[in-house]
Amino acid sequence: MYQRILLAVDGSQSSDLALSQATIVAKATGAEVKALFVADDSDAFFEVTYFDTKALMEGILAFGRKALAEAAGKLEAAGVRHTTQLVEKPVAPGQISSTIVAQADAWDADLIVLGTHGRRGVRRLLMGSVSEGVVGKTNRPVLLIRSEVEG
Repeated sequence: MYQRILLAVDGSQSSDLALSQATIVAKATGAEVKALFVADDSDAFFEVTYFDTKALMEGILAFGRKALAEAAGKLEAAGVRHTTQLVEKPVAPGQISSTIVAQADAWDADLIVLGTHGRRGVRRLLMGSVSEGVVGKTNRPVLLIRSEVEG
């Protein structure tokens, strides 16, 4: 059964739903949960305005720390053994899914849990799908938790 659950968090509603499901599975199986946040600033390079890359990355890292602290608090309150990890750079720019899979492999996770935003059409084509990338790149079981479809 599941003893190591890798939970990818990003601070979104679907991520919160994934945390709830990871908690349920962990409590049922006695598993440990590792909450993972991958900091990636590659989307900013599509912006046309000037931005301070150092300040942007600091903001992303601060957001990641907050998302991980919130996840840790909820796991702690539920009595689930857990750790957190902030990955400051993906394995390659824009490769959040590859980074999640690499971390699952390195930690020898039995299950990967993550939310999916339910994007469709042009938004999905432009933004890609981290969850789809994870499913396509791993041989580990993946539990996808879908939030409401985003417009």
